[in-house]
Amino acid sequence: MTNTGSRQENSEATQSTGKIRLVGLNAKFIHSCLALFYIRNELSAHLPENDVEIMQLTINDNSYESLLQITSDSPMAVFFSAAIWNSDLVAQLVHDVRACLPDCRIVVGGPQAGVLREQLPDDLCTMVIGEIEAVGQDFYTDLLSGNLLPVYRGSFLKQQDKSLDYPFNDDDFVTHLENRHIYYESSRGCPFSCTYCLSASERGLYHKELDQVFTELRHILRHKPRVVRFVDRTFNDVPERAFAIWKFLIEQNTDTLFHFEIAPDRFSEEMFTLLEKVEHGRFQLEIGIQSTNEETLDAIRRRVDTTKIHAIISRLAALKTIHLHVDLILGLPYETPESFRKSFRDVFATGAHYIQMGLLKILPDTPICHGVEEYGYKHSTHPPYSIFANGWMNHEQIRQLYWFSECVEKFYNNRYFVSLWKYLRESGEEMFVFFQRLLEEGQKVNVLHRAATQELLSSIIMAACEQRQDKQLIAELLRYDWLRCGHRKLPASLDFGEGEEDLVTARDILYRNFPDNVDEFFTYKTRNHFFKKSIFMKLSAEAARKLGFTDGNNDARIVVLQERDTTLYQHNITHVMESFRDSENV
Repeated sequence: MTNTGSRQENSEATQSTGKIRLVGLNAKFIHSCLALFYIRNELSAHLPENDVEIMQLTINDNSYESLLQITSDSPMAVFFSAAIWNSDLVAQLVHDVRACLPDCRIVVGGPQAGVLREQLPDDLCTMVIGEIEAVGQDFYTDLLSGNLLPVYRGSFLKQQDKSLDYPFNDDDFVTHLENRHIYYESSRGCPFSCTYCLSASERGLYHKELDQVFTELRHILRHKPRVVRFVDRTFNDVPERAFAIWKFLIEQNTDTLFHFEIAPDRFSEEMFTLLEKVEHGRFQLEIGIQSTNEETLDAIRRRVDTTKIHAIISRLAALKTIHLHVDLILGLPYETPESFRKSFRDVFATGAHYIQMGLLKILPDTPICHGVEEYGYKHSTHPPYSIFANGWMNHEQIRQLYWFSECVEKFYNNRYFVSLWKYLRESGEEMFVFFQRLLEEGQKVNVLHRAATQELLSSIIMAACEQRQDKQLIAELLRYDWLRCGHRKLPASLDFGEGEEDLVTARDILYRNFPDNVDEFFTYKTRNHFFKKSIFMKLSAEAARKLGFTDGNNDARIVVLQERDTTLYQHNITHVMESFRDSENV
């Protein structure tokens, strides 16, 4: 390889029909790199004589072994897809591939290509900035001749005659996509211009025709993928179109989970009616709230009616069949510690099933990147460009709220304590203070850096609630949730105190007093098996009332079956033993 100052030249220009290897470095094995399939199809169309190969690796693989795989058989060209999470490794591999294969044409594309252009010499590789579908014929001619320019640019959204083809073929599903999430786009662009997002740098929208979408989805579903993730920036920017796609997917005979990023303020009543029919495990919705502070929403150009969207999220959560993922961002402009706490309280009150509070990243070439001095941002210049402080929060405040957010991640974003959160939400608990108390107690045992088992988290909750008047009720709710998660014995932190009826006693009392046949549970032939396999627990009148088993002042004994329900959390099925609600009767 020699450098003329303007082109990446190949000393063996006659090598024009060799292998072209496309490399994706995913965050996890189950992920897939959608860009590689588009690149493969474009290269195959423009250079049909060349052998194009997709190679998906992960950032956790041994880097030397990854290099050996990339350089095997001495490919004519290697393409890398660069994103924030893998750009350091891409830069390293570009250097290493050049050292191993001096005559290889190396091309880097993806959202981080522009950043890597500033870091990598022109004679090392070529950058494609923009979408591969919008790059002109000159790129393919130069690639074939081995006489590449340092940079090629293309903008799909600025093309006059836009067309987005289907990226996959049948073989992909038994090779590159086997046991992986399928990423699919039915549209490109975003109707919003949030200042922290890469989408703000280029306006425009493109939507595939619905007939094309339906045909492509049918092909994907024939291969029975476990997860299909729509990568549309705002899937429901056109509500009628989103409704049509949802209706189509609901009608398909499939167990696939579909993930969508949506804007709640573009939700229609018709959508609610439709989603009431969705089976559990079919749809997952991600909603970027980001903040509920009015000044912050103005500053990031994301004006919404927070009262309206909170009501919509609450309605979606109440369906209990759609997994609802809500995002907040720590460190946005005008967000103070107090307003961030309020944003968290507002979101928790909606009942969303997963609350992610991510740290703001100052992505290169975004509007907020150009306003760092105005907003007083201090941030890392290294991917992922996380902030350290700004004009409204100093570093210590960011540090404290970051660990708070990690605490919520550990305790809330699982299936362990559903009944506890419901009780605290309905009783008007000050939830920021509650999680702060969990953080303080959890730090004593280094919880944020340990595996978040249900047993460990339960013990921390009980320790944090030691002085509360409702400690006993909380213990009952935690026991109930523990047993619903499939455990058969209580951990030490949730064991019964003096004078309480334990699991064995509850079972024995019911065994002695229940008749031989109870249609709802067993016959005389299956009676012993039922009592052997099931778990029984006595609940106080207050706990039974909070859990919806009774509406009066009687205690209740419940049974936890081994079968799981078909709702969102797939807990073990529970029933109250109807004939013996009043503990005095047994």
